[in-house]
Amino acid sequence: GSTSLLILLFVELLISFDLAEYTADVDGVGTLRLLDAIKTCGLINSVKFYQASTSELFGKVQEIPQKETTPFYPRSPYGKACWCVCVSSKLLYQLFQLRYRANFVTRKISRSVAKIHLGQMDSFSLGNLDAKRDWGHARDYVEAMWLMLQTDEPEDFVIATGEVHSVREFVEKSFKHIGKTIVWEGKNENEVGRCKETGKIHVTVNHKYYRPTEVDFLQGDCTKARQKLNWKPRVTFDELVREMVDADVELMRSNPNA
Repeated sequence: GSTSLLILLFVELLISFDLAEYTADVDGVGTLRLLDAIKTCGLINSVKFYQASTSELFGKVQEIPQKETTPFYPRSPYGKACWCVCVSSKLLYQLFQLRYRANFVTRKISRSVAKIHLGQMDSFSLGNLDAKRDWGHARDYVEAMWLMLQTDEPEDFVIATGEVHSVREFVEKSFKHIGKTIVWEGKNENEVGRCKETGKIHVTVNHKYYRPTEVDFLQGDCTKARQKLNWKPRVTFDELVREMVDADVELMRSNPNA
């Protein structure tokens, strides 16, 4: 049988603007080194190489929704490095949401909301509240990964839910899950999210969390995966938000510094 090699990119997007060379070396050239090792060791016929990439490849999107044939237009060093990976491996995976570290926006929100719920924090800051993304659950996406590796020939697949939600909506639903209603006041960098029930400000906007080159809208079209892999997303957006908040409430209760 064949051996499957799974590759996930791990240099974070916002950090990539400050560490452009490192990002290219790790996410771009690093993958090329692995591919070269497979070839050099004579393992081409016994190894299946799976490359998990990113929706940031599409950047300044050329069409909506994005599918396997959509031209790439990356807008960050991270996206550029991922483009190099795709040229090297010719195997694309559209990654919208996993259980990220605390400086990824969705995890930052769920973690902060959990800490506010537990009385460990009063407020937190975000960047562009109106950026829209197609967020899906890791459980669904890992199933798609496995299905891809069962095919005889490697192909490009966009894995997505087809639904788009804003950062603002993620914040609202996260707070709603702990019994708080967020009301927005002000505009741009002066905008705040205030709790309707208590009057406390829980969310502020900070310019340092804006990207130098913003990507406003990403939406995937997973028609090919549905048809060829018989795959479809099962976890809804609301379920994803609730699960992330619940997990962080449990984690922050046992280890507030995690």
